[in-house]
Amino acid sequence: MSRNNSYDLSGKTALVTGASRGIGAAIANALGDAGATVVAHYGSDHEGAQENLKGVPEERKVFIGSDLSVPGSARELWEDAISAVGKIDILVNNAAVNIETPLEGSHEQWDSGWEATMQVNVLEPASLVREAVAHFVPNGGGVLISMSSWSGQKGSSLPSLSAYAASKAAIKAFTQTIATSYAKEGVLAYIIAPGIVKTRMSDLAAVIRGGEEKMKSSLVLGELVTPDELGNLAVFLASGKCRHLTGATLDVNGASYIR
Repeated sequence: MSRNNSYDLSGKTALVTGASRGIGAAIANALGDAGATVVAHYGSDHEGAQENLKGVPEERKVFIGSDLSVPGSARELWEDAISAVGKIDILVNNAAVNIETPLEGSHEQWDSGWEATMQVNVLEPASLVREAVAHFVPNGGGVLISMSSWSGQKGSSLPSLSAYAASKAAIKAFTQTIATSYAKEGVLAYIIAPGIVKTRMSDLAAVIRGGEEKMKSSLVLGELVTPDELGNLAVFLASGKCRHLTGATLDVNGASYIR
């Protein structure tokens, strides 16, 4: 019996990228807690992924490592996941990098930062979505959740993170295109756009912003979003309980940014 009784995902299988820590770990845990079988992708931290999913029964979790900075790695990840579990019902595109690309930096830093950011945050996630749609359509549909960011909606307050903001806008637009194009085939596609979430990435951002307390003082609630909140939201979306929400971007920032 799932502890998250409101949304029972028993019999469903979810692939979550970047599941070794932070938001991805929280989402993978929440989906597993709701009864889903979880295919947990990790980049290099296999032990972290295992530790974060230790509460999910062994028969309902699979771990697959893949370096998404390598072109074509997402297709291989999908193939490995299908080989392991046979069918996937839910894809959560969460894995991302946040590389500084300062305008006043060197040409090499600029070019390499943009290239790496787009590869990991856009190109490989888009390839995963492409594989998922091809799998979902003949199998009666499925759920796609793309992690964007409030910086993908309003731009980043830090010019050094312009590539990250642009990548999160790109994955949002791509996911909206999928939602519009494949709704009648049963593909439900959602975008989650968090504000500042309490993760290792936010710890790094706090350094740039002058410390965590200063960063929190700029937020309406005066606190960071917890990864667990995003995990709970992902479970709701994965349940398919609100089909007409497909295509929506869900802002999770405590009213610090309202469109």
